Formats: sequence, C-alpha cells, structure tokens
Amino acid sequence: IISDTTMTTTRPFRLTDLFKFNNVNLDSLTETYVMPFYMQYLARWPEYFLATRAAGSERLTGYVMGKAEGLGEDWHGHVTAVTVSPEYRRLGYAKNLMKFLEDVTEHVHNGYFVDLYVRASNDVAIGMYKKMGYSVYRRVLGYYSGEEDAFDMRKALPRDIHKKSIIPLSHPVRYTAGRDD
Repeated sequence: IISDTTMTTTRPFRLTDLFKFNNVNLDSLTETYVMPFYMQYLARWPEYFLATRAAGSERLTGYVMGKAEGLGEDWHGHVTAVTVSPEYRRLGYAKNLMKFLEDVTEHVHNGYFVDLYVRASNDVAIGMYKKMGYSVYRRVLGYYSGEEDAFDMRKALPRDIHKKSIIPLSHPVRYTAGRDD
C-alpha cells in the first residue's frame, strides 16, 4: 500500500523489523519493550502489527502493534504501541496506523471499542487522539513506572450502539503491577 501524501509504504511488520526500529523507538515518549514481548505479540496477534517505511527503502518510519482482549461488551482492540520516527511526525502516519488498527478491531474481531494508554503529559498525542474521535475514559495513577499517570482513551466502534464503552469514570484508578498492555 502506498500513501497518497508522502510516498511511504505499509506492510505487515516482520520479526526482522525488531532489528531496524531504533530510529522509531528511541525517544522519550515511546515505550520500548523487551524483544520477547514484541515476539509474543507478533506470534499471537500478527493482524494487529503494521509497519510503514520510506518508499523504495527498508528504513522503518513507524509501526503499530496491538491485540484483541476482554469479554462480552468489554471485547475490544488495544493499541499497545503506535509510534512514528521523529522526522516523519505530523504527516498523518500515526492517523493511518490507528485507522488500520481500528479497522482490524471492527472487521476482523468485531470489537466494541479501541483503547490506548497515553502519558497524561503528552498533550500533542492526546490532542491527536481526540481529533481522531478518542475520549478520556479514565486516569490511571502511576501507570508509567509508578511515576507518571496515563489516560486510558477510548473510541467506540459501530458494534457499541449505545456508546457505553466510552462513558468516563468519575474518579481515577490506581495502577497495580502486572500490566501487559
């Protein structure tokens, strides 16, 4: 797939991409995980992994990874990571990657909503997600290394006819160890 705006291509994320994504991952706002974490996701939810790269190149410009989880009306897609290399930001790549994940959640997994966690201090990302239809569902205290809060943001999908999934909680929740987003 070639993007109309800046001549980038998208393709399924490959295991070998784990050796090529430092230019995308190494900034203060991107959560970086250990290799087995990425491999587990790629093996279990390959349909949720997509990479973007500069046209005519193997250089990654961004990627998205996620999963399907929950039970009943809590069945949803979760954005574990969406990130774009700093020199390619504000060009619509993240929006396209998010749309991909939303489409997989809606059409492959028939989910009720998509959720993600974002640093409460990351105003740029929060603004982008709000423009894409996400809203803050709850504040999670100490989510990032016990030091920084996160917003759990959600976007209802067509299956959630009454938009129950995005009714915000009136109080923050405290993060407890064991997260595996």
